[in-house]
Amino acid sequence: MRKAIFWLNKAIKVIILLTLPIIRDFKPFLKDFSVYVSNRVRFFLEKILFGKGVIVTTLYKKRGKYTRPLIHLGMSGLAGISIIIAPIVAQEFPGTTVDPWTIPQSLTSVSASTQEVQIETNFSEDVRGEVIEYQVQKGDTVSSVAQKFGISVDTVRWQNNLSAKGTIKEGQTLQILPITGVAHTVKKGDTVYSIAKKYDVDPQAIVNYPFNSFSNDETFQLAIGQIVIVPDGVKTAEVITAPVARIKQTTPDAGTIAGSGVFVWPAAGTITQRFVWYHQGLDIANRAAPDILAADSGRVLIAGWPDASGYGNRVIIDHGNGYRTLYAHMQKIYVVPGQGVSRGSAIGKMGSTGRSTGTHLHFEVSLNGGRLNPLGVLQ
Repeated sequence: MRKAIFWLNKAIKVIILLTLPIIRDFKPFLKDFSVYVSNRVRFFLEKILFGKGVIVTTLYKKRGKYTRPLIHLGMSGLAGISIIIAPIVAQEFPGTTVDPWTIPQSLTSVSASTQEVQIETNFSEDVRGEVIEYQVQKGDTVSSVAQKFGISVDTVRWQNNLSAKGTIKEGQTLQILPITGVAHTVKKGDTVYSIAKKYDVDPQAIVNYPFNSFSNDETFQLAIGQIVIVPDGVKTAEVITAPVARIKQTTPDAGTIAGSGVFVWPAAGTITQRFVWYHQGLDIANRAAPDILAADSGRVLIAGWPDASGYGNRVIIDHGNGYRTLYAHMQKIYVVPGQGVSRGSAIGKMGSTGRSTGTHLHFEVSLNGGRLNPLGVLQ
């Protein structure tokens, strides 16, 4: 045992004697290597700075001529890197990818609300937007044809150039409009406003009709030669055989009405469009842009312009009894979501935001998700 220890110590001493020269030589090597690495890094950084200086000088001399190409090149590079690493990132989150082509699409038209409860609009299958032809049957009269298609007698006369006392014959072909009103062929210089003035309607009525199209949805530009349906339009230059009350109704001052359990008028002004299948609300116009009032007490659900819909700035109030009211096209909003409002309190200012041709309020009432005619509940 003592001999083994003796020879082990001898071996250690020999190893130390042999490695000391190597260690002494290794220290200068490490020093020289660190100097070499430092010089290479400094040289590399100087090259980068030199290149940057060249690029900056070139851009300055060319007054930004190459700035746009460089930006585009950089963005293209980022896009390429994103495409390359996207599959790697996706693998880190399995089960979270969505194929947009497999998402089911909703076929219902919903109100401009982002809440869970939404108002659905169900249109009749008989709804049409085009002018159709009808062959007169035996026993038909202008009045019976108008009644058959749910339009006015004058609408049939005007579209088919019939006189006030004109008759129709069996086999004669008549053009039938989809609604009561006038079909106007756009001429050079025509605008929504000039057409509305010609046929004594509000421009908003033409815009609201869903089958009227525009070259520009923001300015309501029309194309020469296109057919525009003017709902409830009247050819004032002609004799009206079946006059309809067209007296413009003004709303009462909502702020002076007292009581509870009923809806007060949300704004003072002139009713320019009533409740129909394609416009399920009431339009109240007033150039003075008065304040809009809450038709009944409740809690604010929506206040603002949360989407790109034609309602523009709007407020939706839940009245807690199944009723909800919507106030659209405001220029200013005085309330916030979650705020409680009392009946008759100001919630905003009348405006013309969204799909609008002038200062007015679009007012809707719904009960348990179905829209009602506001004139049936307003007092």
